[in-house]
Formats: sequence, C-alpha cells, structure tokens
Amino acid sequence: MTGGKTEYLDLSYRLDGPLEQAFHSHPWYEVYYFHEGVCNYLIGDQIYTLKPGDLILMNGMTLHRPKVDARFPYVRTVIHFEPSLLKPFQELPQGVPFLQPFQTLSNYRISLEPKEKAEVERLLADMETHRRQGGAVANSRMLLVFVDLLHVIYDLCGKPMRGRPDFPSEKERTVQRVVSYVEERYTEDLDMDRLQADLHVSKFYLSRLFKEVTGVTIFDYVFQRRINEAKIIFLLDPGRSVTDVCFQTGFKHLAHFSRLFKRQVGVTPEKYRKSIRERQGSAG
Repeated sequence: MTGGKTEYLDLSYRLDGPLEQAFHSHPWYEVYYFHEGVCNYLIGDQIYTLKPGDLILMNGMTLHRPKVDARFPYVRTVIHFEPSLLKPFQELPQGVPFLQPFQTLSNYRISLEPKEKAEVERLLADMETHRRQGGAVANSRMLLVFVDLLHVIYDLCGKPMRGRPDFPSEKERTVQRVVSYVEERYTEDLDMDRLQADLHVSKFYLSRLFKEVTGVTIFDYVFQRRINEAKIIFLLDPGRSVTDVCFQTGFKHLAHFSRLFKRQVGVTPEKYRKSIRERQGSAG
C-alpha cells in the first residue's frame, strides 16, 4: 500500500488493505482505477459492478462508496486532485480541455480494452515511481505524467460508447430504484410505509435488500445524502445559517442535524461553516 502527495495532488497506488466502506464526498476530482477484486461501486444513484480495468471519473461532491466482497483482494489506485493545479496546462496555446469529462460526464465509468489498460497502468506505475523518488524534480515529473494520463482519459471519453452498459441483477435494479427515489425526495418526510406504497415493494424486503447490496440501511443513506447536501450549501453559500441549512435539507431538529453532521464530517456544522468562510476570506 503506497501513497504520496504533492500540492493538491494525492496518489494512492495499488491500495490493497481494508477500508472504511462509508459513503463520502470531497471537494476534489478523483480518478479511480480498479485492478482486481469483487466490487459494486455506488455513485449517486448509479451502481456499477466493476471489472478489472474499469476506470471511474468522479467530481467528488457526489456521494460515493465501494461495496466490496472481503473474501477477495480489493486492489485499486486512487488519485485525488485540485482542478486549479492544472490551469497552466489548460492555458497552453494548443491545449485541450482535458478536465471536461469530470465536468460534463457526471461520474463516468470507462471499461478499458487490453491495449488501453496497459497504457493506463504504465502511467500509474510511472507516477508511483516518481512519487517514491521524492524531491522537486520527481514531483514535477509525477505531475507531468498525470497530465499525460488526463489526456489519455480525455481521448478515451471522446470515443463513442466507452461506458460499458451494466446489466444489473434484479436486486441491484431494485436498489437503484430506491436510491433514485431518495435522490428526488431526500428533503421530504420519508418512512418505510411511504417507500413501500410508492415503489410497490415490501418494506421488509426493501430494508434487507438495500443493506445487502450497499452495506448501509436506507435511512443511513437518507441522512448521509442530507448531510452531503448541507456540505454543498455551506460551500456555495457560507453566509447561510446552520438552522436554515438544517431545515432546508430535511432535518426537523437542529440537535439531530448537528449530531449526525459531526459524526459524518468530523466537526460540527458551525465549525465546518466557519472554516469555509475563513478559507474563502483568505483566498479573497
């Protein structure tokens, strides 16, 4: 398991250890490459059954989590990066908009052909080589290799039908219906009786199936989706009061909102909001 960081660029190469399989979000873009294992990846209201050689592009702020089978090795490479780091490369006279796939394709999965797979894996290995060397020159070369990788990804996304269509099981289709339903109504009053009536599926079956496929309960997911929306609101409008955000995202009690926010994010909503205001103030 290896990891390394330059400013706003973080590489975790061929991670193979256990992980906390919680839904999460972050303000960075992410490149995720699946080497081996058995994994369903949930991003927003999509469930992808991954195959080795699958590449996922994420804008970060959409809730996402892997659901892995712990009986098998789970090997992946993850790159987080701040888009502003790459601005000089995009302003070159003949530069291409290689960040466009992250902005327009909405958390996209690409299944690589063998030749493409070999090229991507070579570039990831080169990044790791430079990361291990350390120092200013090696870090700069690591960044250049990453820019090359983003050009490869941009080219792949320009080819028709690069996203492999999924043929999910009936169980996965049912869970996807639940996630889509929650995505449209997470700020409303929800209970299992309402889900049962609207989706025409037994609430007991829904509860058991959702936990089996995703690893969390339906209402854990609802609360996590609300907290994620609260983070987005604070980021876009840090002047909004915590109470306003609490009620806008579907919570009925401020204490409940604050407790769940701290559990998921690690700080209270007041501290999170304050940190954003301070960061934006210093940037201004």
